[in-house]
Amino acid sequence: MNSARQFGTGQISFIGGGNMARALISGLLRRDVGAQQLRVGEPNEATRAALARDLGIAATADNRAALQGAELVVLAVKPQEVSRVLRDLHSTLRELRPVLLSIAAGLRIADLARLCPAGLPIVRAMPNRPALVGAGVTGLYAAPGLTAAQRSLVETVTLSAGRIVWLRAESELDIVTALSGSGPAYFFLLAEHLAQAACALGMEPETAALLATETLHGAGQLARDGGALGDQRAAVTSRGGTTEAALRVFEAGGFEALVARALAAAASRSAELAALLEQQIRDSI
Repeated sequence: MNSARQFGTGQISFIGGGNMARALISGLLRRDVGAQQLRVGEPNEATRAALARDLGIAATADNRAALQGAELVVLAVKPQEVSRVLRDLHSTLRELRPVLLSIAAGLRIADLARLCPAGLPIVRAMPNRPALVGAGVTGLYAAPGLTAAQRSLVETVTLSAGRIVWLRAESELDIVTALSGSGPAYFFLLAEHLAQAACALGMEPETAALLATETLHGAGQLARDGGALGDQRAAVTSRGGTTEAALRVFEAGGFEALVARALAAAASRSAELAALLEQQIRDSI
């Protein structure tokens, strides 16, 4: 059975046609979901034109029109726009009763439910930037009551951008945000500093950047396909060798504790931002 058949005759509608929506749409097309099953509501004319030109997707400035026939609606707008968008779509959502898949960062299911018709099935997703190249990972959490068919529908959409993981509690999305959501920046920072350190030792900047970038890419491939992270590290680390010498410096500098503090700071900030968005929604109702 191909992916297109899993959606029957229904539509998948995107509210917002930015980078992450485009990544999901591109992935769905690669998985043989027909362009005719995808619609986008997007206010920006240039973005609509690009979706039609590059992907063959019907895009409209009218969000209500974009929702017609939708089995699943991907909410892909900025968090501060969600309240207005969902209020405008309230009657359409009440009529259609689609699954609402929100990739709007920080907005909790309870906050979304306040803006939606009662009982609408809602799922939160936290993808990350590598989804843009089909190599992302997405954390998912569903409100109670999601059916097996609805879960399968959500999985088909989110798997189009990479791997997925269902979470035990919604609060874990703050950890997902800190780990995989912000995580690419941590690896880029390390690679950036490795290149800078190589330059300080006398290497040309272009060569150092190439070596750091390709090492980052290759290590990611090995980590994904080659077993436990600790085993991968050990396989590179010969007793008394160069890798061991470098790792000892990291350890002496408190690298493990530093990483733990950084991740905790990001998770804490994610929770703070979610609380601010909750208050804004309460004030707007």
